[in-house]
Amino acid sequence: MDFDLSEEQRLLKESVGGLLTDAYDFDSRRKYMLEKGGWSRAIWAKLAEQGLLGLPFPEADGGFGAGAVETMIVMEALGRALVLEPYLATVVIGGGFLRHGGSAAQKEAHIPGIIDGSKTLAFAQLEKNSRYDLNDVVTSAKTKGDGWVIDGEKFVVVNGENADTLIVTARTKGARHDKSGIGVFLVPADANGISKKGYPTQDGLHAADITFTGVEVGTEAAIGDPENALPLIERVVDEARAAVCAEAVGAMDESLKTTVEYLKTRKQFGVAIGSFQSLQHRAADMFVALEQARSMSMFATMAADFDDAKERATAVAAAKVQVGKSGKFIGQQSIQLHGGIGMTIEAKIGHYFKRLTMIENSLGDSEYHLRRVSEAGGLV
Repeated sequence: MDFDLSEEQRLLKESVGGLLTDAYDFDSRRKYMLEKGGWSRAIWAKLAEQGLLGLPFPEADGGFGAGAVETMIVMEALGRALVLEPYLATVVIGGGFLRHGGSAAQKEAHIPGIIDGSKTLAFAQLEKNSRYDLNDVVTSAKTKGDGWVIDGEKFVVVNGENADTLIVTARTKGARHDKSGIGVFLVPADANGISKKGYPTQDGLHAADITFTGVEVGTEAAIGDPENALPLIERVVDEARAAVCAEAVGAMDESLKTTVEYLKTRKQFGVAIGSFQSLQHRAADMFVALEQARSMSMFATMAADFDDAKERATAVAAAKVQVGKSGKFIGQQSIQLHGGIGMTIEAKIGHYFKRLTMIENSLGDSEYHLRRVSEAGGLV
């Protein structure tokens, strides 16, 4: 595999990095957290102006036809800046469902709004006691006339508090754990019968618990086959897992840089603590963990385009395992090497550790994915 970036990809990396360096320092981020929904509409508009919201969409739909590598580049930059805006929920996940399963009418109705920044989405999938199993769905979608009626509850829906459209998994037939009989539906966030309880999460993002009570949608709301949408869900979620791996690499990279800079400036016994060999060794171990995570993130990015669903899932699961382990190690070492200041809310290093911890527990933790790799017989 060729992991070298093309000239266009290097320009993209410089462009998004420059934008976030100018507009997303740590103090600005704290201000954005206080805005409605916990993120900045002005920054979202800048991402749209720079074309970042349209990257993965085909040119026929108004996008740039970029691939998984470009998504990786953007997500790494978002991770370095601890960006709060719903790029993952809207562009990666929401856009993924539309790109891979949406009808021409659905694409026309939603993609232009995503690209210009006027529309955001949220993926309502997690249910009570379902953990990370995508086929564990109790929320129901029953036919009524020419449409569907959705009933159920979804939890920790990232950006669910502010999204214009919800992408909802619901069971159209069968029992709770059946892999068939699952559909995906586009539901207006202001539809009758929807109630939300929004709240901030530990990493500064916002999520919502959402209840659907007799929510009626038309036949056009179903994305793809309403009785066999699990393969579509698995594909989009694998792409999202690869994306959060890249985001985690960005956060780990910045954590390491911040920690090394602190070691160079913090003095003890009249000298910089970075001169102590034991602390240098710990920083070196952090670098090794980062590079292990980076290589597996790149592998997951390449694997996101695999046609073989099992190979794709196993590769992405292996990446999630390594990224989770590296994130935990780098986060813990960063806090410890910063000492007491690392535990304060004013120090940004603690916020990186929080985000890394939330990524570890999003879309399957290390133990869950290690089991998936084991059940698949390993990577080779």
